[in-house]
Amino acid sequence: MLAELRVRDLAVIADVTLTLGPGFNVLSGETGAGKSMLVDALALLLGERASGDVVRPGAEKTVVEGAFELEPGSGVRAVAHALGLDLGDDTLVIRREVYPEGRSRAWVNGSPTTVGVLAQIGAAVVDLHGQHETQSLVNGEAQAALLDAFAGADVERAAVRDTYARRQGAVAKESDLRGRQDEVRRKADYLRHVVDEIAQAAPKVGEDQALEDEARRLAHAEELGRLARDLEAACDQAALARGAKALAALERIDPATGRWRELLDTAFANLQELGAAASAYAAGIDADPDRLAGIDRRRDVLDRLTRKYGPEIPDVLATRDGSARELDLLDTAELDLRSLAEEKERASRDFQRACEALSAKRSAAAARLGKAVNELLPSLGLGGGTFDPGLRPLATPDSRGSEQVSFEVELSPGMGARPLARVASGGEQSRLMLALKVVLAAHDRVPTLVFDEVDQGIGGEVGGRVGDALARVAAGGHQVLVITHLPQIAARAGHHVAITKGARGGVATSDVGVVEGEDRVREVARMLGDPDLEAALRHARILLRTTSERSGTPDGRSSPPAPKSPRPTR
Repeated sequence: MLAELRVRDLAVIADVTLTLGPGFNVLSGETGAGKSMLVDALALLLGERASGDVVRPGAEKTVVEGAFELEPGSGVRAVAHALGLDLGDDTLVIRREVYPEGRSRAWVNGSPTTVGVLAQIGAAVVDLHGQHETQSLVNGEAQAALLDAFAGADVERAAVRDTYARRQGAVAKESDLRGRQDEVRRKADYLRHVVDEIAQAAPKVGEDQALEDEARRLAHAEELGRLARDLEAACDQAALARGAKALAALERIDPATGRWRELLDTAFANLQELGAAASAYAAGIDADPDRLAGIDRRRDVLDRLTRKYGPEIPDVLATRDGSARELDLLDTAELDLRSLAEEKERASRDFQRACEALSAKRSAAAARLGKAVNELLPSLGLGGGTFDPGLRPLATPDSRGSEQVSFEVELSPGMGARPLARVASGGEQSRLMLALKVVLAAHDRVPTLVFDEVDQGIGGEVGGRVGDALARVAAGGHQVLVITHLPQIAARAGHHVAITKGARGGVATSDVGVVEGEDRVREVARMLGDPDLEAALRHARILLRTTSERSGTPDGRSSPPAPKSPRPTR
């Protein structure tokens, strides 16, 4: 639930903290006091587009913070997890800052986030209805979700989505394979030419470098032979023999020089090995023009392959292998296509069965939902109106099922039913949503419901019935916040917050506070017409006492007092 909402420097609001409790909460105040600004603030917290116009004159920025208490097992955690958010304990704190130039920043539990994430997490914690948001009524996807929740069709809805994805996956794979098959057919001759050309040449990795080295040796054979023979001649061991005699004489005089003997022996061995190697190399050098010409021809073949399919021999071999695999597709595609056709057929049958099961539940639920909502409409000031959760067959079933859910309403007899968004005002939409929430209370997973304009165009007994309906939704386990000017509604709330006008530094401002006891009596009396008029005060006490007797709690409370709420932090 929304435990606390703090707003700083938003339009006429300088700095207010709205503390709410569980159950039925009401916000009242004079016209122009800033009630709608608090709804604007909450909408910003839920990801609504920001405008620099909301920043209070002279202020650096607008700041809105909301602290939400999460119930164990709340669905909000699953949404947060999917968004990569770590909620930690049972408190969710959302913060949004808006600057005069229109840019904004947002945080969830102290971590920076995007407005898009705010909208997704916000939709899981608050359902806002009125002049700002009526998505749950006018959005087709949301309408389908409401009907399916009422129908208890979560399993069937998931089955439709999953089998549709399976079928579409098989269709996509089949289309991809056919496309690749057609492409291979078009270029099969070229692919065969590539494979044959490279196969006939049979290049080997490293062959080009080996040929280059051999060609260089053959091209310089005469010079290499001469140099090798010169090196062999230089390996004359006569000088080392004289050195051996000198070392022997040294040892006789100074035995310490004997350690040089090993060096001399090694030198003898190395010089002998070097001379033999140079001799063998010189003997192996053969200026073979035919061999050099053959090497040049082979290098030309490899050069042509690397220029066409390279740049290196490994790339040429990879081209050969890839072309061969593509050609293999001509032999295997038909078998694979038959397998995919069977897979698609199975998925299509499963999808059709899933759609039929969902349609059956939707059809039965639509009739029940329409009947239940229509029974409530007269008591909510919409007498003569009819609500129809229509099911329109789709030309091609998709992940939504075989039909599109469309909430339609006829508010004036003879005018014909039309989509809800086209015929209902903000207040009518709020009351229609209220009727839906009463019926769907047990299925709605959003913990906090906010109604603005729900009392537009009504009063008297109808206002009291609307208040009773709101109390029923709250009793069903939801936190309900209603912005109202009707005392009949305000008296039925368990937690009453009043907003008053004032001035600060010559600029209009608003103040918010919880009203209880005699303060609440005076606020209800003000809503009745005059807080100083004895008749209004007496009527206010009667309204509150009647509500208190109905709910069995003092001061008209329909729910326990709010627990101490966490303070929003940066």
